[in-house]
Amino acid sequence: VPVLLLVAAPYIRRYVAGGQCKSTAQLEGKVVVITGANTGIGKETARDLARRGKVIVACRDTVKAEAAASEIRAETGNQQVIVKKLDLADTKSIREFAEKFLSEEKKLHILINNAGVMLCPYSKTADGFEMHLGVNHLGHFLLTFLLLERLKQSAPARIVNVSSLAHHIGRIRFHDLHGEKSYNRGLAYCHSKLANVLFTRELARRLQGKSQRKAELTANALHPGSVHSELVRHSFVMTWLWKIFSFFLKTPWEGAQTSIYCAVAEELDSVTGQYFSDCQPAYVSPRGRDDETAKKLWSVSCELLGIQWD
Repeated sequence: VPVLLLVAAPYIRRYVAGGQCKSTAQLEGKVVVITGANTGIGKETARDLARRGKVIVACRDTVKAEAAASEIRAETGNQQVIVKKLDLADTKSIREFAEKFLSEEKKLHILINNAGVMLCPYSKTADGFEMHLGVNHLGHFLLTFLLLERLKQSAPARIVNVSSLAHHIGRIRFHDLHGEKSYNRGLAYCHSKLANVLFTRELARRLQGKSQRKAELTANALHPGSVHSELVRHSFVMTWLWKIFSFFLKTPWEGAQTSIYCAVAEELDSVTGQYFSDCQPAYVSPRGRDDETAKKLWSVSCELLGIQWD
């Protein structure tokens, strides 16, 4: 058995690694915003895109973000890797980030909604939203809303939402969105990832409209794979399992490939409203294709955030 495992190991690793972004597209003169890019797949996405153009690293922990940005600047030689404070668990911080960004940057070509929390003990954001829903969905929903006009002005532009295969287990519990009646932290994560898929679908539908033949501003979602990262830090059991089975998990670099693909691949220039995994289209759960739920979630999200987004 050990000999067989040794022989099979390279093939297993190749299978686990999944797809790789082959695009050499440059982003000269273009601006990218990535949320949560101080660690994991966000950091690897920022590292790759910094070899192509200007990258704004939007993070809650600016000390950690500065360390990551400094490392990326040294490695790529690109000084245009800039850290900005953004706490997705606080709508005041999101609005402050957007206001500052819009006053300083006249263009925005790629917005990667990457940051996320997973398996948090029950807690709420500064605005009283359940933490998974608040950070993973509502925070990015508001950020996209606030930056949308700049993206439109900079078109062709792209919005990339990092979701998960976990969306298959999720459901939108409109009767208990904030988990006050019943709460399971694993399911709460799955619900928020389904919200990412539905948001992407409805956003793409609204952006495309009926008259546009080619989408100038696209929105796509993706599953990065099971990645060995800090995302499971809130669960001792998952952290332990992740260490034991790390051989069967993607590295952050491998996990970043589909995010990079959705951000730069030329063949996706006018592809919108899709869901990708391993740098190719992937199956979306029936709940993730429910347009009525997507429309209702949009409406409820606007209500919770106190915005009008028609």
